[in-house]
Amino acid sequence: MTPSARANTRSRELSAADSHDRILVHGARVNNLRDVSIEIPKRRLTVFTGVSGSGKSSLVFGTIAAESQRLINETYSAFVQGFMPSMARPDVDVLDGLTTAILVDQERMGANPRSTVGTATDANAMLRILFSRMGKPHIGSPQAFSFNVASVSGAGAVSMERGGRTVKERRSFTITGGMCLRCEGRGSVSDFDLTALYDETKSLNEGALTIPGYSMDGWYGRIYRGCGFFDPDKPIAKFTKKQLNDLLYKEPTRIKVEGVNVTFEGLIPKIQKSFLSKDREAMQPHIRAFVDRAITFSTCPECDGTRLTEAARSSKIKGLSIADVCSMQISDLAEWVRDLDEPSLGPLLDNLRQNLESFVDIGLGYLSLERPAGTLSGGEAQRTKLIRHLGSSLTDVTYVFDEPTIGLHPHDIARMNDLLLQLRDKGNTVLVVEHKPEVMAIADHVVDLGPRAGTDGGKVMFEGTFDGLRKSDTLTGKHLDDRASLKSSVRRAAGALEVRGADTNNLRNVDVDIPLGVLVVLTGVAGSGKSSLIGGSVAGRDGVVTIDQGAIKGSRRSNPATYTGMLDPIRKAFAKANGVKPALFSANSEGACPNCNGAGVVYSDLAMMAGVATPCEVCDGKRFLAEVLEYKFGGRDISEILRMSVAEAEEFFGSADSKIPAAHKILDRLVDVGLGYIKVGQPLTTLSGGERQRLKLATHMGEKGEIYILDEPTTGLHLADVENLLGLLDRLVDSGKSVIVIEHHQAVMAHADWIIDLGPGAGHDGGSIVFEGTPSDLVAARSTLTGEHLAEYVGA
Repeated sequence: MTPSARANTRSRELSAADSHDRILVHGARVNNLRDVSIEIPKRRLTVFTGVSGSGKSSLVFGTIAAESQRLINETYSAFVQGFMPSMARPDVDVLDGLTTAILVDQERMGANPRSTVGTATDANAMLRILFSRMGKPHIGSPQAFSFNVASVSGAGAVSMERGGRTVKERRSFTITGGMCLRCEGRGSVSDFDLTALYDETKSLNEGALTIPGYSMDGWYGRIYRGCGFFDPDKPIAKFTKKQLNDLLYKEPTRIKVEGVNVTFEGLIPKIQKSFLSKDREAMQPHIRAFVDRAITFSTCPECDGTRLTEAARSSKIKGLSIADVCSMQISDLAEWVRDLDEPSLGPLLDNLRQNLESFVDIGLGYLSLERPAGTLSGGEAQRTKLIRHLGSSLTDVTYVFDEPTIGLHPHDIARMNDLLLQLRDKGNTVLVVEHKPEVMAIADHVVDLGPRAGTDGGKVMFEGTFDGLRKSDTLTGKHLDDRASLKSSVRRAAGALEVRGADTNNLRNVDVDIPLGVLVVLTGVAGSGKSSLIGGSVAGRDGVVTIDQGAIKGSRRSNPATYTGMLDPIRKAFAKANGVKPALFSANSEGACPNCNGAGVVYSDLAMMAGVATPCEVCDGKRFLAEVLEYKFGGRDISEILRMSVAEAEEFFGSADSKIPAAHKILDRLVDVGLGYIKVGQPLTTLSGGERQRLKLATHMGEKGEIYILDEPTTGLHLADVENLLGLLDRLVDSGKSVIVIEHHQAVMAHADWIIDLGPGAGHDGGSIVFEGTPSDLVAARSTLTGEHLAEYVGA
C-alpha cells in the first residue's frame, strides 16, 4: 500500500470514529415514558427539564445511566457478577453511543453511624497514613488511627503437616486499632430508660413490652413468651434479678419455640443491633419516636466524642492529633496541610491537599471531617460525592446529576455552574436533571419533558437551546421568566417564639424572636446556621411539626395509601361493610394472593443475570385472593380502589354512598400538594424525588401542631409547582398556623411576611443574624448576599 493510500485509510478510520458524537435513544418506555426518541450530543452539557413526575429521571437515570451500568457490569466474569446487583435491561428499543456513566444523585449518604465525611471521601484514610508516618510518638500502622478497628490480640497452638508428621506450634498475633472500647468507635454512649421498654405492672402475656414491633402476637413476642427463662404470666415487677437480667441482657442463645429453632437475645442488645445500628435520620418515624423516648445519648466520657483511643490521640503532628484535625473546619485544615513539608510523603500530601481543596471549591469548606455522613442534607451529600470526580483524569465519561443546586444559596449556584462546565470542558458528557433557570442558561442543549406529570407526561415537548426553550409554547418556557413580586402588605405577627443563647454547631449565642401567625423564611448561604438554629432551638418544642428533607424510603410494597396511613380507615370500612376482618384487605397480610405473596408479580432470581418479573397468573396482578375481591364497598373492590388516581379516590370517598372522612381528609391534602394524578396504590419506588417530597409534606400536614417547620420544600419542584406551594403555605397561615420555612428559592423569600437572614458566610464565618425584617426592607437595604440576589430577582 502506498503512503497516500495509507493516509486516506487512516483519515477514513478517524472520521468513522469521530462520527459517534450522539447518544441515541429510540422507543424508551421506562415508567411513564411514551416511546421517547431523542439524540443527546456528547461532550456537551445537556439539561433535562419538566414538571416533577414528567419522566426526566426515568429517561436519564432509569434508561441511559441504568443501561450504561448494566453493560459495564456484563464485562465482568459470571463469578464476579454473582456478587453485584443484577440489573434488567431498560424497556427501550435502541440505545446507542453510550459511554461509562457516573451517577451523582440526591440520595442521602450512608445511614451507618460509623460513616463520617472523612471516611466517605477517603480524606480520613490519607490522614491515617500521614499520622502513622509523621506522628510523634509513633504508635503503629494506619489502623491504629481508625475508629472502626478495635485492638485485638490472641495466642494459641496451630497444627500443621510437616514431613508427614503433625506438629504443633505456638503462634500469637496483635492488631493495634484506634477504636475507643467504651463507645465502640461511635463517640456517644446510650442509656436506656427501662420504663419506655415495658410496663412492669403487666406480664408478657398482658402485653408488657412497649417496643415497636414487639407485640405478643408477633414472632418476637412469641419468642419472649415461649423461651422458658421466665414466667410469661408473672408481672415484670415480680421477676427475680436473674429473670430480669435474662429479659434485658441475655447473650444470644439457641432455643426451641413452638417446634422451631430460634435465637433468644435480651431486649437491650436486640435493640442495639436492630434500631441503633442505623443513623437516626434513616429510621421510620415511629421507630425514631421510640428511640428519642427510650434512649438518651451522651458524649463518651472515655474519648470525649472523638471515637479514638487515648494512644491514637497522643500521637501528634505540629501539636495536633488526628482527632484535632478532623474536628477542624475543612477550609482551615486545608491550610494546615498546605504548610506540611515532608518530601518522603510528597504524593500523599499532594493528594490530600487536592482532596481538601475540592471541598472548599465546591462550597463545603465549612464542614469538618468528623461530621456524621447521615446528617448531611441532600445537596451537601451530592456535592460530597462529586469531590472524588473533580480531580479525575478520566475523560469521555457521562456524568449524571440529579438537581445539583439543591440546598444552594443563589450566591453558590454560580460556583456549581463553573464545576459542571469544568467537567464538560475536560471532554465529558454532562447530563443534568434540573429546575433552576440559572443552570438551564449554561446548557448547550435542553430537553423538556411533559406536558404534565404521571400518565399525562412522558413526552419530549422541546429539544434545543435555552433561548429556544424560552420562546417555546411549553409549560417550562412559559414559566421561565416568572418572578414572584414583593407583597404590597405583609401579615402582622400574633406573638413571637423566643430563642435565647442558641449555640448549636456554629451559632454564636444567637438571640432572636421568631414571629408567630405569619410566614417566616430563614435564609443564608449553605452552612450559615439555619438548620442549626431550627433543629437546636425550635424543633423539639411542643406543638412544633418538622418536615425535613429526608428522603422517603420505600419498597415496592409501599405506596401512597400505606405511607400516609390512608389504607387503615379504608380496610376498616371494607371490613365493617362486609362483616369480615380488616386484615383481608391488606396485600401484605391475610388477603394476599398466595402465589405472588401480594406483590402482583412473580420474581424469578437468575443469579448473576437480571431477575425476571412476570404478572401473577393466579390474581392477574391484582395482588389479592379471588374471594377478597368479591367484597365490595361503594360498588368497588379493594384492587379497584388501589388503581384509582388520588383525585378519583378523593371524589369517591367524599360521596354520600362511600364516605370515609378519615381517608377523604388525607386525599384532600394530597390533592392540595398537587399529587392528584398519582395512583393510590402506586409503588413508592416509581415516584420521582419531587413527588416523594410532596407526599411527605401532605402526610405531616395531618399532624397536630401550631407551628410548621418546612426544610427546603421547593426541592424537586418545577417553576409551575412553586406557585402551588406558595398557595399552600398561604392557606396554612390563613388557617391560623405559624409557618417557618428554611429556603433558598427567591420566589418563597419574596412571598414571606418576615425574613431572618443568617451569615455572613458559612461555618465559623457564619452563625450570626445579619438581617431581620420584611422582604421589601431586605431588598431596600441590600446589606447581605441574600438581599442582593433577591433585589436582582424582583428587578428592584
